[in-house]
Amino acid sequence: MKNLLLKTTLIAVLALVASATSLNAQCFEKDGKLFNPDGTDCTNTVVTAVPFLRIVSDARSGAMGDAGIAISADANALHFNASKLVFAEEDMSVSATYTPWLRSLGLNDVYLAYLTGYKKIDDLQAIGFGLRYFSLGQIQFTDINGEALNTGKPNEFEVAVAYSRKLTDRFSAGITGKFIYSNLASGQQLDGGEVISAGVAGAADISFTYETPIEMENGESNLRVGLALSNIGSKITYTKSIDRDYLPANFGLGAAWEMQFDEYNSLTIAGDINKLMVPTPCPTTAADCDQDGNGRSDFKEYSPVQGIFRSFGDAPEGFSEEIRELMYSLGLEYWYDKQFAVRAGYFAEHGTKGGRQFFTVGLGLKYNVFGMNFSYLVPTTNQRNPLDNTLRFSLLFDFGNYDFDE
Repeated sequence: MKNLLLKTTLIAVLALVASATSLNAQCFEKDGKLFNPDGTDCTNTVVTAVPFLRIVSDARSGAMGDAGIAISADANALHFNASKLVFAEEDMSVSATYTPWLRSLGLNDVYLAYLTGYKKIDDLQAIGFGLRYFSLGQIQFTDINGEALNTGKPNEFEVAVAYSRKLTDRFSAGITGKFIYSNLASGQQLDGGEVISAGVAGAADISFTYETPIEMENGESNLRVGLALSNIGSKITYTKSIDRDYLPANFGLGAAWEMQFDEYNSLTIAGDINKLMVPTPCPTTAADCDQDGNGRSDFKEYSPVQGIFRSFGDAPEGFSEEIRELMYSLGLEYWYDKQFAVRAGYFAEHGTKGGRQFFTVGLGLKYNVFGMNFSYLVPTTNQRNPLDNTLRFSLLFDFGNYDFDE
């Protein structure tokens, strides 16, 4: 770590925005397996910069265990899978979401706001936009001796534009371009006199969706499968250092089965599997982590593209650890008369990779052009989540239901 100020600032930020993080302890090897100093399985969480890009802000998916890659398209599809937009029922929709953060710790000025929407150009094409803003509230900066300096209001945002197109009647592709800005401690100085600046990066998402009807004895059903490669882009840094950090590039695969039992009742079962396409940190000694002896951990020196490919086979414990890096989401959504929805879900990741496990529940209401979604997170482990026992909500406006000629 370069200095105490930067360490203090970044740890404070990560504590706020990365619900799965803890500092990786140095592990030791025994009989081909890695262990923490206390003898438990080696904790080796994959950590990235700007983790706010992976926060699920949509209250609908938030109530379904964060599943969203293959559920029916709405204005929040841009976050999960922009290729779905062309399959949306409405021609135009806008959503605004407010997600409070760390309310259980008494913080009232930390939140995520998300504004997103889409417009269908025709039956084959759609465009989308998104603005994600994360406020970390007010933070007291200190010098290397812990003496108070000035206060700041760190914030981050992402601007995204997407294009979705049908390639066949049942298959579509989408691409999203992103501009990312992260101001954590801009203007502060390191102990060597170097000034910290805001981090800037660019990224893209590539996504695909396939849907097909499935015959049922009673009613109708539809199966949708989605694949999304997200946040593929440059590295980011807050100083002039060549030691840059990876964006949270992510591989996501999801499926959703929608069953329409009759005119009034429908049920969706959805599941997602996600994996960060980021090199696994080296959890052992500095000598093992820096084979070329240049003072930088080898896993940080790959290009973004190299890091993506290596992320599927670089875990120190091999394939078994790669499997532990998978995150699972399972969700249910019941609609009555397409006006009232009840949702539930479960999210899980391995204890050595963050340990988040939680149940979610939520409600949805829709009337004419207006819709509202609520979600609530119920923790099931001692691992603290920033959304523990927090109610969050989204507003949706489906302008396709509105007759502008009236």
